[in-house]
Amino acid sequence: MSRRQAGAPSPPRPHGPGFGFGPRGGMGMAVERPKNFRGTALRLLGYLRPRRLQLALVFLMAVMSTIFAIVSPKIMGQATTKLFEGFLLKQQGVPGAAIDFPGIRTILLQLLALYGISSAFAYGQQYIMAGVAQNTVYDMRRQLNAKLNRLPLRFFDQNPHGDILSRITNDMDNISTTLQQSLTQMITAVVTLAGVLVMMLSISPLLSLLTLLTIPLSALVTGMVTRRSQGYFREQQRTLGRLNGHVEEMFTGHQIVKAFGREAEATGTFAGINDRLYEAGWKAQFISSMLMPLMSLINNLGYVVISVAGGIMVMRRALPIGDIQAFIQYARQLGYPIIHVANIANIIQSTLASAERVFQLLDEAEEREDAERAPAALEKVRGVVRLENVSFRYHPDQPLLEDVNVTAQPGRVVAIVGPTGAGKTTLVNLLMRFYDVDGGRITIDGMDIRDIPRGRLRRLFGMVLQDTWLFNGTIAENIAYGKPGATMEEIVAAAKAAHADHFIRTLPEGYDTMLKEDAANLSQGQKQLLTIARAILSDPVILILDEATSSVDTRTEIQIQEAMARLMAGRTSFVIAHRLSTIRNADLILVMDKGRIVEQGTHSELLARDGFYADLYYSQFSTRPPRKAV
Repeated sequence: MSRRQAGAPSPPRPHGPGFGFGPRGGMGMAVERPKNFRGTALRLLGYLRPRRLQLALVFLMAVMSTIFAIVSPKIMGQATTKLFEGFLLKQQGVPGAAIDFPGIRTILLQLLALYGISSAFAYGQQYIMAGVAQNTVYDMRRQLNAKLNRLPLRFFDQNPHGDILSRITNDMDNISTTLQQSLTQMITAVVTLAGVLVMMLSISPLLSLLTLLTIPLSALVTGMVTRRSQGYFREQQRTLGRLNGHVEEMFTGHQIVKAFGREAEATGTFAGINDRLYEAGWKAQFISSMLMPLMSLINNLGYVVISVAGGIMVMRRALPIGDIQAFIQYARQLGYPIIHVANIANIIQSTLASAERVFQLLDEAEEREDAERAPAALEKVRGVVRLENVSFRYHPDQPLLEDVNVTAQPGRVVAIVGPTGAGKTTLVNLLMRFYDVDGGRITIDGMDIRDIPRGRLRRLFGMVLQDTWLFNGTIAENIAYGKPGATMEEIVAAAKAAHADHFIRTLPEGYDTMLKEDAANLSQGQKQLLTIARAILSDPVILILDEATSSVDTRTEIQIQEAMARLMAGRTSFVIAHRLSTIRNADLILVMDKGRIVEQGTHSELLARDGFYADLYYSQFSTRPPRKAV
C-alpha cells in the first residue's frame, strides 16, 4: 500500500478549469510533516532550477487559463441582462422593443472563444508540466540508483530493505504526483481566489462584504471537523499497519499456522484488529464527510443573503440582473479555492516529508573511493591469502574479531567452523571487502586488499552462499551471470560439473526455462545447484563456500562434494560449515568462538586435542569416545 493515505473525501469539482483535485491528502487527514521544511523545499526546488523557463511558461499559462475562465461569468451575465431587459421592455409594451438576439449571439461567441482559449492554456500547462515533472523525477531516480551502487554493505545491513524500497518507489511517486498536479493546482487556486475577489468587488463591494463574512465561519467549521477527524485517521493508519503486518505474517507462515492448528487464533486476532480498524475508519470517514454538508449549508446561507440583497439592488436599479447572476457564480467558486489551497498545503507537507526521506538516502556516506590502479604484481594471482592481526567490529562498542591471524596457501582448503555469532561470515565479508578491517590487514600475494579496486578484487573470488539468489530470467542466463559472454557449451559444462544438468533437462524448456519470482518453480536444492554452477563457470582464483550444500539431500551433497573437490584443485578455498562431517578433508580448520580463533589444525589433530572442536564435532553424533583420564 502506498504511504499516501486515503480516507477523507475530496471536495466537489467546481466549474471552470484547473481543479482536477483527487483524494490524495484530503483535509482532516493525518499528514506526515518534514523535519526541515525550508531546507527540504529549497533542495527540491533546486532540481527544478534547470527547467525554470518551462516552469515560468507553465505559470503564465496557468494564470491565463484561470483569468479567461474567471472573466466568463461576467460576460455571461451581460447576455442574461440583455435577455432580461429586452423581455421586460416587451412586457411593458414599449414600441419597437425586442430582445437583442444578435448581441446575445455575439456574447455567446465571445464566451465560446474564452472557454476555448482557457482550455488550450490549461492543456498546454499540463503538457509542459508533465514533461518537467517526469524529467525531474527521472533525474532523481537515476541519482538514487547510482547512489545505491555506491553504498557500503553496512548500510543495507543496518536498514530495513522494505524502507529502502519505500523511499525509491512510494516516496518518489509522491514527489512525481505533486510536481505534476499539485503545483499547477496551487497556482490555479491562488489565481482563482484573487481573480474571483477582484471580479466580485468590481460588481458590488457591499455584496462582496456580505460574502466574505461567511469565510470565518467556514474556517471555524473546517478547523473543528479537522481536529476531530485527524485523531481517527491516525488511529486508522496505525491499525491498518498492524492488520497488514498480521496478514503478511500469517500468509508467510501459513504452513506453520496449519501445522500447529492455530487457524482459529489467527482468525480471531485478525477479527479483533479488523474491528478496531472498522471503528476508527467509520468515525474518521463519518466526521470528515460532515465537512462538505456543513460547508454547503454555510454557502447556501450566503447565497440566500446575496440573493435577497441582490434582488433589492436589482429592483432599485442599482445593479443589472446579469451582474447578480455572475456574482452568485463567483460566490460559488470562492469557497473551493480556499479548500483546495488547504488540501494542497497538506499534500506539499507530505511530499516534502517524502523528499526528506529521499535526500537522507542520497546523503548517506558512500564507500571510500577505490585505488585508481591495481598493482602490477597482481597481474598473475597465485592466491596466497593472509590475515595479519585483523580486528573488526560492526558497532564501535561491540568488538567482534580480535587479533585474527590466518595464512591460506594456493590449492589449500581452509574450513571455518564455530557456533552461531562466532564471526565466520564476517571473516568472509572482510575478504570480499564488503567491510574494511578496523585493525591489521588482509593481503593477497602480499598486497593489501585495500590497495586493490573492489571490482577487480571481487573478480578474483567465486562465492556460493547459504541463501540462494536467482533473478527473473532463464536458467542459462542465471548460470551465465558468473561469466558475462559465456557460451552455451560453457554453461552446460558448468551445470554438469554441479550435477544440475540432469534436472535442468527434465524441465519442459530445459536451459530456456524462465524462473518465476524468487525461482518458486524450483526446489531449494535445485536453486542451490544453479548457484554452484554459476560459481564453477566464473572460474575464480579464490573460492568461498558458505554452507553451500546446506539445502540439498545427502546423495546430491556427495555429488557436489566431488564436483567441489575438482573445482578447488589449485585454488585457495574458504569453506564455512556447520555440518562438520563435510570438512574432514580440509587442509586447515579454523575454530572460531566469540571473534577469536581458539583452535586450528586438521580434523584428526583437532579431535586428538579433545577441545572445543571435539565438543562441536561429537555434539552432532549420538556417541562420543570416552575422554582420556587426566
